[in-house]
Amino acid sequence: MAVFPGVPLSMKPLSIKKTSTLLASAALAALSTLVVGLALAQSPQPLPKPAAPALSDALPVPPPPKVVGDTWVLMDYATGQVLAGENTDKRVEPASITKVMTSYVIAAEMKAGKVKPTDAVMMSENAWRSGGAGTDGSYSGFEVNKTAPLRDMEKGMVVQSGNDAAIALAEHVAGSEDAFASLMNAYAQRIGMKSSHFVNAHGLSAENHYSTPRDLALLGRAMARDFPREYAYNKIKEFTVGPITQRNRNILLWRDPSVDGIKTGHHSGAGYCLMASAKRGDQRLVSVVMGSTSENQRAVDSQALLNWGFRFYETHKLYDANKQVAKQKVWKGQVDEVQLGLAAPLLVSMPRGKYPQLKPSMDVPKTLIAPIKKGQKIGMAKVSLDGKVIAQAPLVALNAVEEGGFFTRLWDEFMMWWESV
Repeated sequence: MAVFPGVPLSMKPLSIKKTSTLLASAALAALSTLVVGLALAQSPQPLPKPAAPALSDALPVPPPPKVVGDTWVLMDYATGQVLAGENTDKRVEPASITKVMTSYVIAAEMKAGKVKPTDAVMMSENAWRSGGAGTDGSYSGFEVNKTAPLRDMEKGMVVQSGNDAAIALAEHVAGSEDAFASLMNAYAQRIGMKSSHFVNAHGLSAENHYSTPRDLALLGRAMARDFPREYAYNKIKEFTVGPITQRNRNILLWRDPSVDGIKTGHHSGAGYCLMASAKRGDQRLVSVVMGSTSENQRAVDSQALLNWGFRFYETHKLYDANKQVAKQKVWKGQVDEVQLGLAAPLLVSMPRGKYPQLKPSMDVPKTLIAPIKKGQKIGMAKVSLDGKVIAQAPLVALNAVEEGGFFTRLWDEFMMWWESV
């Protein structure tokens, strides 16, 4: 009589024929369960049905507008996808768009409790001489050796593009502009700006001070997402310091009510630059145009890119966070399945009218063995359009699966062996 390890001898043995039959039936049942589990994992829940697309959405997307200069990008805010661009990773001088990075650092340090909006910020002699009215760059007008609330000083930097205000703020937050630049680079890495390096807070031309259109678009996206209160300063059309009232140099604020930022830039080495953002309905886009020929041209090109993006692209949330999109067979566990989902919502940007053509799929291991921790990465969820993956995110376990008892593990070990024969 064959004895399985761990099975008491007092148990009445089945006949060999009956045992074989039962084992075969069990093996078939386990195989069926495995196939079903794999099918569910490879075929996630269907995507929500969209409204019927407009007839014009069936047409192909035309090329993006021509932009003066060869360095620009248009990015979807929700997904971070680049919708169009040219030389998006080319190293450029960011000019006063640098001040968006300065704003981000100040907002982050404020959130951390290091500084407050009511702090008295000194317009030091260094800040005044390096970026004040006596220089060729833009200035805020705050008086030298006098203080102003941090909130007002920041508005002077954002709205008036004051170089003096940027230096004064950097000195207040970090003690010196050099130390503040180190903070800028640290936060830039957190944002995902992989091809940028900052050496000052204002953006005047300097060695080793550079960024790229893609990185700058990521910065604009992060500013709007992480610090909406401070981001809102960018839509202020004018700001007064003492007897001086200056207008925001982003003329799109007057031309398009959906535009609410973000920042202009200009000097001889950078040309005319504009990081713009607009929100229409639930959709926001970010554009970056570098090296343009005039204040008006950078605005015209940015407006054209935004209009093109809103007309021909749309963004959809495909799956919510922490909700089951599939399930997978688990061996040697206290339960037979694990629920699979996403840790964050999965969104995708695509040409309008293409939603019904999206194809979701899963890339998961063929065999899962307990224990499995809640939140453990299991595989990848992918969404394809026209044969290309346009969005993907890690699949995680939504529930823990503890290791099963001795007999469960023994039986599953046998069934796994059976399937491999």
